[in-house]
Amino acid sequence: ARPDVILPESSLLNLDGVQDAKLHPSLGGFQSLYDEGELAIVQNVGYPEQNFSHFRSTDIWMTGADTNELLATGWLGRYLNNQYPNYPAAYPNEDVPDPLAIELGYNLSVAFQGPVSGMGMVVGDPEWFYRLVNNIDAPVPDTQAGDKLRYVRLVTKQSQVYGEVIKNAASKITQQGGYPDTELGEQLKIVARLIAGGLQTRLYMVSLHGFDTHDSQVLNSDHTKGEHANLLATLGDAVRAFRSDLKGLQIEDRVVGATVSEFGRRIISNASLGTDHGAAAPMFIFGKHVEGGILGKNPVIPETPDVEDNLGWEYDFRSVYASLLSGWFCTDSSTLQETINKPHEILPIINPSVCGTTSSYENLYAAESWVRNYPNPVTDVTTIEFKGTGKPIRIDVINAQGQIVETIIRAKVGAGTHQITWDASRLTSGMYYLNYHNGAIHQSNALMKH
Repeated sequence: ARPDVILPESSLLNLDGVQDAKLHPSLGGFQSLYDEGELAIVQNVGYPEQNFSHFRSTDIWMTGADTNELLATGWLGRYLNNQYPNYPAAYPNEDVPDPLAIELGYNLSVAFQGPVSGMGMVVGDPEWFYRLVNNIDAPVPDTQAGDKLRYVRLVTKQSQVYGEVIKNAASKITQQGGYPDTELGEQLKIVARLIAGGLQTRLYMVSLHGFDTHDSQVLNSDHTKGEHANLLATLGDAVRAFRSDLKGLQIEDRVVGATVSEFGRRIISNASLGTDHGAAAPMFIFGKHVEGGILGKNPVIPETPDVEDNLGWEYDFRSVYASLLSGWFCTDSSTLQETINKPHEILPIINPSVCGTTSSYENLYAAESWVRNYPNPVTDVTTIEFKGTGKPIRIDVINAQGQIVETIIRAKVGAGTHQITWDASRLTSGMYYLNYHNGAIHQSNALMKH
């Protein structure tokens, strides 16, 4: 399926206690976290009707919207607005003196957009941060324009109401562990410094760009090297250094991190040693209180995939969001509903001892099989077997592009096991998925059409 980018099996990294899944050879940083029980891998994360535009799919992930839905607020902005109503009026104050959220970059992500304003602040880049902390002004030209630029920067600094609290927090930490000499490493070093310095900011966002590997994903002479390998090494090494630094600063129990990307890559490779925009992809959750392990089935790859084939999604990305809010921030069901908009399956990615209680959204049936079909592969007619709980359910057939091709059932069904006969003769040959929804319960199973 991907001879131009496939990795030699002998180069892959083993995971402790796992026989059927391995890591890219550049992800040694993640391998050590997994073996220490501090990394959860959630496979096949996506959403229905995958959009392949960078801009639109990023918007969907950042706002928590459906494909056909436009939201003006971000999922984290809604959460922070629930916790800190009427922001930015009367903030900062004596009770909440610190930024609600900080993003390392140049623009505040739409994820932090609240109903009135952005719910966080931007720390421009590591260079900007160290100039702020050390009271250093960037040079300007000795011209009239330079004088004006100096004045604008002065006004900007004075108007940054949170600048002083950031400086105060940073000044408390004078020694940290070593980090890779990369932009991501520098960003995470700043995050660790601010947390250890006592800043009560609850959310931080950092970025690593370059994963749009349409070409040069691998080297023709060595598939373990190339742009993708370099990016994964940057990610894994920076996160490993971050975790080590948090431990040295004795704050490792206060931090959980997660990776987010707007989509995965296609199954087949292209003619440029790369891959094009795809659908489902893994998410990595790391931290001391993470329930380490792998969630999700290994992706099913068709025998003869074509350019339109994609990995089917098993977990909606909003399930991961809901699980982090519920398990880490101990969010109640009403706040969760207001933030995520719809009920989603709660995944066991955070140790339940963190909040001490079980969320009412928790999926108690994750280990059960809720939908299957036989025979499989199917030629014409197949039997679909599914379970009900007395609540409304929905079963959709999803094609390899993530599109709903048919809704088999959408009705309230009684508790117990049910069967229906379904005619699949109108489907073209290929890989499809049965997606089962029952409140917060969601499962997906592959269906092969011959």
